[in-house]
Amino acid sequence: MSTPRFYCLEPLVIGSRYVLPDAAARHASRALRLRVGDDLVLFDGAGGEYVARIAVLDRDQVSVDVMEWCDVECEAPIEVTLVQALQAGEKMDMTVQKAVELGARRIVPVTSQRSTVRLAGERAVRRVEHWRGVAIAACEQCGRNRVPEVSALQSLEQWLGKSPNSGVLRLMLVPGSEQTLASIAPPAPGGKVDVLIGAEGGLAPDEVE
Repeated sequence: MSTPRFYCLEPLVIGSRYVLPDAAARHASRALRLRVGDDLVLFDGAGGEYVARIAVLDRDQVSVDVMEWCDVECEAPIEVTLVQALQAGEKMDMTVQKAVELGARRIVPVTSQRSTVRLAGERAVRRVEHWRGVAIAACEQCGRNRVPEVSALQSLEQWLGKSPNSGVLRLMLVPGSEQTLASIAPPAPGGKVDVLIGAEGGLAPDEVE
């Protein structure tokens, strides 16, 4: 069994005692059934990770001693931004999870003409916060220690209206395209790529244009 990993929002300091966030504490004590003396790994999203040991544990609170910092980096050499049109049901959760596991640095959810899900106002804010939680959980599972950004929801038109940063390779996945990924020269390490993907029905013709 691999050492359990937990994301901690607060900066971590070697030699300190830290109380795990409520959700992490419940998962550690109830789901994983960890005990006093068990080791775990903490990361705060700033790079690297910390070895910690459970010092106090009850049903609702877990305190750990932060023991050691490890200079570990797991980021992909190419900075990939996934621009994903909204998908129905749990498909968006799966997309966010797998994008994080595959190394995406940023995820931009957008509304498109063929998106069957319509989100606005407070409902949109809650969904984005949910996807950010999915991204954190994916990092905990796959070993990444820098949490990818999940941007606020915007329309595809809004995203297309913004000028891309210099040197960014922009790709759009379109069924039937004559061009393939194999035909495109890969960017050098440190390069940036934006990948636009439609919803279940793909992008509308005028969106492709």
